Amino acid sequence: MIFQENLAALDLEYLWHPCSQMQEHQNFPIIPIKKAQGIYLYDFNDNAYMDLISSWWVNLFGHNNAYISQQLKNQIDNLEHVLLASFSHKPIITLSQRLCQLTGMDKCFYADNGSSCIEIALKMSYHAHFLKNQTSRKKLFLSLSNSYHGETLGALSVGDVKLYKDTYTPLLLKNLTTPVPKNDSEIENSLNALKRLLDKHGEEICAFIAEPLLQCTGNMHIYSAKYLKQAVLLCKQKNIHIIFDEIATGFGRTGSMFAYEQCGIEPDFLCLSKGISGGYLPLSALLTHNEIYNQFYAPYEENKAFLHSHSYTGNALACACANATLDIFEKENVIEKNKALSGFIFSALQKALKPLIEQQVVSNLRHLGMVFAFEVFLQTKERLSLAVFKKALTKGLLLRPLNNTIYLMPPYIITHEEIKKAVAGLVEILDELKKG
Repeated sequence: MIFQENLAALDLEYLWHPCSQMQEHQNFPIIPIKKAQGIYLYDFNDNAYMDLISSWWVNLFGHNNAYISQQLKNQIDNLEHVLLASFSHKPIITLSQRLCQLTGMDKCFYADNGSSCIEIALKMSYHAHFLKNQTSRKKLFLSLSNSYHGETLGALSVGDVKLYKDTYTPLLLKNLTTPVPKNDSEIENSLNALKRLLDKHGEEICAFIAEPLLQCTGNMHIYSAKYLKQAVLLCKQKNIHIIFDEIATGFGRTGSMFAYEQCGIEPDFLCLSKGISGGYLPLSALLTHNEIYNQFYAPYEENKAFLHSHSYTGNALACACANATLDIFEKENVIEKNKALSGFIFSALQKALKPLIEQQVVSNLRHLGMVFAFEVFLQTKERLSLAVFKKALTKGLLLRPLNNTIYLMPPYIITHEEIKKAVAGLVEILDELKKG
């Protein structure tokens, strides 16, 4: 107990945590984690917490996965890292080939986190238009309302979550926003709004960026594949690039390997991160087509090179983990297994939450693949998201609500018994908060 408390105190003295109001932790200590296994995190007092959000949506096959860990150990004995300019390594060549084969795309460009991947896509789209026509008016980007694409300046520019964006508005790129349909009845109105916007600004827009089917940070909003397909076709008519941000939705999370596969359309740029390395190491990849790549392919003197880099681009250890992750997908028929697993989880939630739905405490229970969400309407002394987070920890559950939206995005290895335990704990949390 004392060691845990000492670590927490040292943490507060020296660390500034992400997406946190640090003052709240003066009375609510940070939890140092000693080890992890499967879906569980363990603190230094041996308390176990079910990681029901996959440590910010990155962990696919459990913590300390035996196969991924072994592949990482094998790699570290040979090569830990090498610069990717003029050099390469086998893990990244293998990974690039596999990603291109999975997506039907042609080239991979690497970074080490999701926001950086978005920045690369925005720059590359603008640059490609510029190389094609140096008098091009295409200097704007287009995104959906309620969208989120990261927290660096370019990524913030094309997002629409005010909590993250508003303070930095004077620093941001010029971006246009078109309404995402809240439900299927709004598809036609949303498409008409997009048509009007394109009629006015279509010749000025570089790229349309969207999170296919699921706006994760936008309170887990699920929207129609029919809308997205039509929106993409409208943008294509104006020679607007399509960027799909699958940083959170990729690698099986929405029920298919990539969410865009459910839409019957392909992007010009595909952004991948989070689950790409199974939750082990930072890595992101931007995929594109030779049509884009060839615009930059020229003698150096023509000044057409895409001069963007990160020191740890394409790290060999991260790529080894990514290849191991793809191995598991291939060997264990994960996508098909997840269909049955997601059905079990959703049924368990429907049954357990039914009384709370009837009491109008819970509404809009929904799921897409291995993502589950619902809204909660309760009055609590402190903000609801913090109250749920704190109460969940006492039940051995890691939940991190988005405003009044509670969501589950568990690792794919969660068992039926663990699901039952998690759902029972979730109901206990809401019942206790309801009583005040």
